[in-house]
Amino acid sequence: MRSFLKGHDKKSHSHHNEQENYDNIDDVDEVDDGNRNIILAIITQLRPGADLSRITLPTFILERKSMLERITNLMQHPQELIRAAEASTPEARFVEVVRWYMAGWHIAPKAVKKPLNPILGEYFSCWWDLEDGTQAYYVAEQTSHHPPKSSYFYIIPEHGIRADGLLLPYSRFLGNSAASIMEGIGYLMFENHDEAYSITQPNIYARNILLGSLKLEMGDHAIVECKKTGMKLDIEFKVKGFISGTWHAVEGTITKNGQTLYEITGKWNEVLNIKDLRTGKSEVFFDATKDRGVPPKVRPISEQGEHESRRLWRHVTDALGNRDHNTATTEKAKIEDEQRALRSERSHGIIPEHHDRLFKPIDGNLQYIIGIDELLKKTPPEKRGELLRKYVPILPGDKFPEDFSKPVSEKVANLASGSTSSEPAEDDEFVDAEETI
Repeated sequence: MRSFLKGHDKKSHSHHNEQENYDNIDDVDEVDDGNRNIILAIITQLRPGADLSRITLPTFILERKSMLERITNLMQHPQELIRAAEASTPEARFVEVVRWYMAGWHIAPKAVKKPLNPILGEYFSCWWDLEDGTQAYYVAEQTSHHPPKSSYFYIIPEHGIRADGLLLPYSRFLGNSAASIMEGIGYLMFENHDEAYSITQPNIYARNILLGSLKLEMGDHAIVECKKTGMKLDIEFKVKGFISGTWHAVEGTITKNGQTLYEITGKWNEVLNIKDLRTGKSEVFFDATKDRGVPPKVRPISEQGEHESRRLWRHVTDALGNRDHNTATTEKAKIEDEQRALRSERSHGIIPEHHDRLFKPIDGNLQYIIGIDELLKKTPPEKRGELLRKYVPILPGDKFPEDFSKPVSEKVANLASGSTSSEPAEDDEFVDAEETI
């Protein structure tokens, strides 16, 4: 498989991942008999179908990253996206998009872990260095807390690749299982071909939370579709039956204008096979056992703002890394109590209403889009990464604009009206992370 990614030496890896000492902690289940009794005490008070979003869950089931960062699991194969964008036919591009889509699901804790719920206004940014000297960028913001809405933007500017998405997860208690229903939509665009791919996600189930061995599985149907070309993936993540069936199986088809061209079978966390129904030829489509993905690079916490995910949750994630659940619970409660106080003050008019910084509301399924959307469309591809970084820090050394607390969409509106007071330029004043709100 051709790789577009630079090799990572130990020095650069440690510079960009300050939590590397805890890389394997999320692979360990910590649900012993005592911890299971804690879960039991919580959920026996619930009825099947109950909403779990307002239930405070014990910290030993928490992953050491926010949902805003967890979304990047699907972005850890930029080489597959570049390969897809460079394919010569619509069918070949679609098949490569499906390969990229299926490659991201195995990148998750092996243990049953739940990502941290982002707070309103929390944001996260990261990047990937590509072998050809270009970069991929990702920016996300929590645009709503009740209900939770995570908006994200991903771009590989020089290759004409862009993704916009909205994730609306909610949890349900199902007896001996808990379900995380992954509503929302994503749109992947190849600018050079004027193609857009709509993408949905499977749901996630934690099995045997009361009795038996804890297990995490994907379930239900997911769809990838390009209406322009008539190509569509309908893939079912099969849930294991009580008596029969197997864990982690998938089965799906790729069709063009209703005609089935390919079948995909296998396991999403092991090996997937694809069969061309026109020729009868089968081959390995993706082998998760030989793939690790490429984690994103993140600026040091010392350069991050107060509401940036890794800085915001650092005391919680540090404690989780040390399995110090008392401290993790205390630090998590501090953040949640502060958010409740802010909501109360907003509701009583003591402080202004919250306005999203990086995304702006729009009509349609996405509900929100990156605030500099119109500026990006008017900017040459090779300049779009630089433009994005003037509004939100992504790379080490990037500074916050002096007016970072002001919504980006408001700054863009000022530009459109002829005002230049909010236009970022090389000689603009910038502030350090410690001074940001």
